[in-house]
Amino acid sequence: MRKVIGIGETVLDIIFRGDQPIHAVPGGSTYNAIISLGRAGVPTSFISETGNDRVGRMIIQFLKDNGCQAECVNVYPDSKSPVSLAFLNEQNDAEYIFYKDHPNDRLDFTYPNVEADDIVLFGSYYALNPVIRPQVKAFLEYAHEKGAILYYDVNFRGSHQNEIMRITPNLLENFELADIVRGSAEDFEILFHKNDPDVVYRSQIMFYTKDFIYTQAANPIELRAAGNFKKQYPIEPIETVSTIGAGDNFNAGFAYGLIKYGITRDMLRQGLREEQWDQIISSGQQFSTEVCRSLYNYISPEFGLRLRQNA
Repeated sequence: MRKVIGIGETVLDIIFRGDQPIHAVPGGSTYNAIISLGRAGVPTSFISETGNDRVGRMIIQFLKDNGCQAECVNVYPDSKSPVSLAFLNEQNDAEYIFYKDHPNDRLDFTYPNVEADDIVLFGSYYALNPVIRPQVKAFLEYAHEKGAILYYDVNFRGSHQNEIMRITPNLLENFELADIVRGSAEDFEILFHKNDPDVVYRSQIMFYTKDFIYTQAANPIELRAAGNFKKQYPIEPIETVSTIGAGDNFNAGFAYGLIKYGITRDMLRQGLREEQWDQIISSGQQFSTEVCRSLYNYISPEFGLRLRQNA
């Protein structure tokens, strides 16, 4: 059976409304997606590192409790696990403050088994961080050679804006390795000062990869794909409890759709039919909508159970 392998950071997300903490959950962009996929019954494995502390133990145990392989999460005895503060505004969108000692970043892991048409999710600063770049790049190249589908979520925060020049070579390498690139309007405004999906696609993406998903919060999703295919997907208005994890779970749902509808890397390269894009984008939207209905960063166990029962 096809599987999804994630590589990314782990954090403890402490969620605030006003000035009061109201919730705390294990998180991290790719981590959130992997938990949701585990709950949906997809075989998953996660590559990361964490500290040798209570938070780190919680993060690893939560992976195992949700059916995710945690053997590739390295525990460093002299490191503290990172923490993220997420402040919800009146629209339940989050502003973040991250506490992480990046100079102590390392990455040492045993490669999980990767087979053709498995899916590798990667992104955020973790996929750009110069300190661990050699290890991340080596694994991505290995997965690419094995025939996996590489899905890159740019997810670039303004807190790293002063590093753009330094990380640009890594960003372009990620574009080149990826089979699918997803980014938000905010990502490309920060990185390139561009806010038109066609301009972003033509000037930054299509030279490297043909399949591009541009998300813009409550505004329609813009798809640009092989064969000069383009389509806009409206976002249905919903009552949100929190938008934390919305993009991460779009990624999870998209990966779920690739597997459910039998989309292979060769099919992506030849160009998908419109109805195939409709199916996998819809799957991403379903996961994303579900996660906005709670304070958790992942789909609910009940939603995952329904997916497993209908598989």
